[in-house]
Amino acid sequence: MIISRTPFRVSFFGGGTDYPGWYRRHGGAVLSTTIDKFCYLSCRYLPPFFDYRYRLVWSKVENRREIAEIEHPVVRCLLGHLAIDRGVEIHHVGDLPARSGMGSSSAFTVGLLHALHALSGRMVGRQELMHEAIHVEQDLLRETVGSQDQASAAFGGLNKITFEPGGQIRVTPVVLRPGRADELDGSLMLFYTGIVRTAATVAATYVGDLGQKRRQLRILRDLVDESIELLASDAPIADFGELLDEAWQVKRALGAGVSNADVDELYARARSAGAIGGKVLGAGGGGFLLLFVPRARQDDVAAALGELVHVPFAFESSGSQIIFYDREQDFATAEAARRQRVVRPFRELGAPDDAWDWPIPYPNDSTAPTVPVGEQP
Repeated sequence: MIISRTPFRVSFFGGGTDYPGWYRRHGGAVLSTTIDKFCYLSCRYLPPFFDYRYRLVWSKVENRREIAEIEHPVVRCLLGHLAIDRGVEIHHVGDLPARSGMGSSSAFTVGLLHALHALSGRMVGRQELMHEAIHVEQDLLRETVGSQDQASAAFGGLNKITFEPGGQIRVTPVVLRPGRADELDGSLMLFYTGIVRTAATVAATYVGDLGQKRRQLRILRDLVDESIELLASDAPIADFGELLDEAWQVKRALGAGVSNADVDELYARARSAGAIGGKVLGAGGGGFLLLFVPRARQDDVAAALGELVHVPFAFESSGSQIIFYDREQDFATAEAARRQRVVRPFRELGAPDDAWDWPIPYPNDSTAPTVPVGEQP
């Protein structure tokens, strides 16, 4: 049994310059940090005593006999990519909702790569995890995604991530004087808008013509260095919030999908209540709203956004980790032997060969609905 833990990230500046269509020609950079909210993935070789070879538990439950039948695209891709020929059981649990701008998709990819490599007896480094996750998402799955989320998930911490025109990616920790990181962390508030969106769909509204957004992308890139210089100086930490607001106004101009009337109204309310700056995390369109708010005004902002879920958080620096490893009994020989035989189908005694009904009693209801075998909890 292997359990990996991979952090979600908060991106401050430079988003948009991490798309390969841009940085392979012009270069790019982002400033981001990982936080103490995680994606957990447990993996084990499935004992060969079931009528399926792959069991996946995510927002759905999948029991499959063949890799090609697996619905989850990342799992299906990685089992083939890593040439895993054993039956596998995978469980996913996340601290935050998916499709919300926190880099959850890349955290899943990085965490599953980490866990499956460990299951196969390989411990991989952060650099390899980052590059392999980028390859999987951009080349194999052909998702419209950038390259910062995979780097943040693999490395963890507060980093400047630089994207060179030649394709090289450098992750440089941002070291702050004692207390400065706490100043920044303590001035940030995170709210869930409840708007679910797919990052690739939003990004597709502006990634195709990044060449026409040169002015905006260069401003976003310059704000990375300006924000790092500010954090390293004695300037008031509130200036960081001003830079966030400037960056958000520039990013909104990248495409119509980055913001919408609902997001704009929430942001205006937060500003009126005392927020200095902020942004919608990720590609935009919804998900999580990050705000820079002086401590004295945080109760006011929380009250102004009372219908949203407030998520307290803290910075973290661990990156993706294997947090549990236990060598279970090896059923490789038994599994190989079973695959050489034709095993008769499993069935419920007294039920038809192809299905059976399972009555579920409901309190104060004498009429019990039935659930087909393939839909059991």
